[in-house]
Amino acid sequence: MDTLKQLLEIAERKIERDQKGTWSKGSITYYQAMFDELEEVKAEMDSKRKCYLEDELGDILWVYMCLLKNLEAENSISATRVFERALSKYKERLDGINAGGSWADIKETQKQRLADEHLIESES
Repeated sequence: MDTLKQLLEIAERKIERDQKGTWSKGSITYYQAMFDELEEVKAEMDSKRKCYLEDELGDILWVYMCLLKNLEAENSISATRVFERALSKYKERLDGINAGGSWADIKETQKQRLADEHLIESES
């Protein structure tokens, strides 16, 4: 986990540098780059070259981290909350199905909770 924290810190420094330059168009730059990286991962999955696949998966992680930090710099999200939401969401789903629940039912409950949160957020 320390590695992910370090990578996120480097991405934050990268975004600070991007904001001083002219090549980046903000978060959309990283959003679009994600598609290119996914194509490269697909090619490496087909090639069966393990080290290249790992490298390309690292590129996806990097671009994702840069997207998060850029959205955060634009005051659109909290990167910490993205991780907290993902942890909570998938822990609840896995715990639920392990207790005999349905993934679809749990997912529907979560969607309703999110809609309720959005409604409260938009009223404030």
